[in-house]
Amino acid sequence: MAAVVMAAAVPVLALRDSLALKEVVVTGTRNATEVRSLPMTVSVISQEQLSAQQLPNVLPTVAQLVPSLFVTSRGMMGYGVSGGAAGGINMRGISGGAGQLMVLIDGHPQYQGIYGHPISDSYQTLMADHIEVLRGPASVLYGSNAMGGVMNIVTRKPAAGNDVSTYVNLGAGSYGTVQAQASNQVHSGRFSSTVAGQYGRSDNHRPRMGFEQYGGFLKLGYDLNDHWHAYADAHLTHFNASNPGAESSPLFDADQWITRGVVEAALENHYERTSGALSVYSNFGRHKIDDGTADAAAPTQRYFRSKDALTGVSWYQSVSLFEGNRLTVGTDYQHIYGNAYYTSKQTGDVLETPNKQSGKSYRNEIAGYVDFRQDLRDWLTIDAGVRVDHHSITGTEFIPQAGLVLRPMAAAEAKAMVSKGFRNPTMREMYLYPPSNTDLESERLWNYELSWRHRLGNLHYGANLYYIKGDNMIQTVPVDGKPRNVNTGQVENYGVELEADYRLSPRLSLSTNHSLLHMEHKIVAAPTYKGFLGANYRCNRWSVVAGLQYINGLYTAVGANEQKEEFLLLNATVGYALTSNVGLWLRGDNLLAQSYEINLGFPMPRATFMGGVNLSF
Repeated sequence: MAAVVMAAAVPVLALRDSLALKEVVVTGTRNATEVRSLPMTVSVISQEQLSAQQLPNVLPTVAQLVPSLFVTSRGMMGYGVSGGAAGGINMRGISGGAGQLMVLIDGHPQYQGIYGHPISDSYQTLMADHIEVLRGPASVLYGSNAMGGVMNIVTRKPAAGNDVSTYVNLGAGSYGTVQAQASNQVHSGRFSSTVAGQYGRSDNHRPRMGFEQYGGFLKLGYDLNDHWHAYADAHLTHFNASNPGAESSPLFDADQWITRGVVEAALENHYERTSGALSVYSNFGRHKIDDGTADAAAPTQRYFRSKDALTGVSWYQSVSLFEGNRLTVGTDYQHIYGNAYYTSKQTGDVLETPNKQSGKSYRNEIAGYVDFRQDLRDWLTIDAGVRVDHHSITGTEFIPQAGLVLRPMAAAEAKAMVSKGFRNPTMREMYLYPPSNTDLESERLWNYELSWRHRLGNLHYGANLYYIKGDNMIQTVPVDGKPRNVNTGQVENYGVELEADYRLSPRLSLSTNHSLLHMEHKIVAAPTYKGFLGANYRCNRWSVVAGLQYINGLYTAVGANEQKEEFLLLNATVGYALTSNVGLWLRGDNLLAQSYEINLGFPMPRATFMGGVNLSF
């Protein structure tokens, strides 16, 4: 099957320009840099690609377009949190569910402060201008939790020029699913603004699996002069999710009420030889969870509640000291707070918990870093960086990286990279529940990578080879007859990634990517093969985005009861422009009606359909 897919089909979306000659990214160095000058691998997903399938969340599209990245799912809409949740992000066998892969919004970390994992229902398409995914450790620039890589959501801003634009997307479909998004963008003189709102709900395909979400995004910007720009933004989302439990052990009343928010303010400067920014931000959340009960069991008498906040200050400045040089220095400070507790359903009183420090905890992290890049010849660039990171509990960590770029021809690059990643233990691992251990140390790994990129007219292709070796991984094991979190785990992964784009004509483009992963120590939600081939066709008023995704060797359970999944998914979206301002769309997912699971015990829906309208004025 894998050979068939590699030769003929695996998901597709819009033509990807991630290998384009002049593509500029910010994730690899903090300042705008051409991809071809960076030793690390960065994939870019444009706003056009994110909106092509009419999906309210960015993760399905990113998982299709980025090799080695996989996102768990359990239904048509909604990832949820706590037991039975999905939305875990895995990169090269390194799991975001364990806080080992970081999601950024405008370069700032976004994760649950107590558990350390991403909150995947927060990553809405309405706020994204584009997304940059750095594969491999990014701890030099972004610190803890970036040991497996980062996904940076760069938020929307209006285009230059005086203009006002409004966009509305409405859709409905299978299992009572409804989605609605609206946004307004203004650019007038030195002022700019983006305002967006979103609502979505679904009954999903199983009883007691309802999901409802609403939220909004606001961004205000002002050009102080030609060189200085100030902006502030806020994103708030609330969702209610229900967990039906695995089919073999159903749950009742397992409900979740989650609120997440982000606020940020920044001052940027842009000069010919230097640029930088000073920003303050806060990522916060409020969680209320009923763990639910099994059939015929007595109802639970308490809610699990938590509050968390990650507040930080970030500064960096990048300067070109002389020709072909770029030096970036920066500092980060973070205050991470968390409070986990239970309340009585009957009285609302706070109940005694098994947590250390009464369920409350905070930690501080301060770091400084420097990244140096130099063109030694027209065909050779070297890059080296180091971060010194001090954590108020685990101490000081030294994180280096080094790489080089060879350009044997104008349209090709060979890259080599060595980088260290690390992750500090979470509050849950140190303080929450009986396995907790206040003596935990940081997890650490090394990544070694070789890559090649080449552009041949309308064909862009690339290949990566990588090897990952890590130790000190935190695992729960028996100690003196009791479960305890200890630094005993290991990770040893290696693999290959292939990707290509080809524009056959102005109307038709193809895109494909493939990844093979070998894990010495198996984990769930990391497929050994993920493949992708698709097509984007546009003709007059019609557009078609279609793709086939093949997953093989996906572990849903490891150990004595090991289980694996294999499936082939066909998705397609058809659009028709009634007028220049009104468009209709129809989307079908899993059109082959495959039976499969990603989370063990949670069968995915068969074929589903959505239809709707886009309005722009």
